Amino acid sequence: MESFGAVADDHRPIVDFAKDKNGIDQILLRNSKGASVKISLHGAQVLSWKNERGDELLFTSSKTVLKPPHPVRGGIPICFPQFGTRGSLEQHGFARNKIWVVENDPPPLPSFDPTEKAYVDLVLKPSDEDLRIWPHSFEFHLRVSLTSDGNLTLLSRVRNINSKPFSFSIAYHTYFSISDISEVRIEGLETLDYLDNLLEKERFTEQGDALTFESEIDRVYLSSKDVVAVFDHERKRTFLIKKEGLPDIVVWNPWEKKAKTLGDLGDEEYKHMLCVDGAAIEKPITLKPGEEWTGLLDLSVVPST
Repeated sequence: MESFGAVADDHRPIVDFAKDKNGIDQILLRNSKGASVKISLHGAQVLSWKNERGDELLFTSSKTVLKPPHPVRGGIPICFPQFGTRGSLEQHGFARNKIWVVENDPPPLPSFDPTEKAYVDLVLKPSDEDLRIWPHSFEFHLRVSLTSDGNLTLLSRVRNINSKPFSFSIAYHTYFSISDISEVRIEGLETLDYLDNLLEKERFTEQGDALTFESEIDRVYLSSKDVVAVFDHERKRTFLIKKEGLPDIVVWNPWEKKAKTLGDLGDEEYKHMLCVDGAAIEKPITLKPGEEWTGLLDLSVVPST
């Protein structure tokens, strides 16, 4: 591996490069305690996030197609400039299927201390093909960081370099690795309105104090709190999802029947995954020429009883 970015010693984070079997660059971030994050330049997709004990925190299907243009089923695909299916754009937009570029001289960020984080800066700019299907010039800057505490953060900045306004939706389609879907609950969604994608986006209000699972779910919770918690009772750990600039939360699990229709997901693997996404979907983000949107997703895991 070629070392890149931070200094590699006992007290500083490490950023390394490698290539996957298709020749696509991957970046490995490691902190001084042994936690790690792996990112592919194909889609700027986080493929792995491990704690200091080496436990994998993200789900990846054993049947995923590990070859472009197919996105990996798992990790954290970035859905941009749309979530879902609409118009001429492919499902969940094109960002997750493009090769991103490492940015060695990114725009400055305020109050950032590189001694505390292993990080990499990536950028996506539209190709001629992209402009034909979505005629808007943009720059998507992404910083993926692994903190000294093992938190995974994704800081996104989308800038309009068009001569006219454009709108977009975005979601970080995060596949959490869980013990069993029947042993998991989500808190932080109580009393929220949601759009049920299984019922033609009909709007409902969440009635329960916590969300538990016993069948397929595909919902967009609207104007959610800035912190949502996913409790995994069997593994005695809780994922905390903190977000800024991302008002919505997507919750998805295909359950048994839908899982069997997905060729890149094992029939029983739905039991061990849960997607909980920081997103901006109901009200698309509109940028005037020269304007920039910033969104932050911060993922951490803490012990729980």
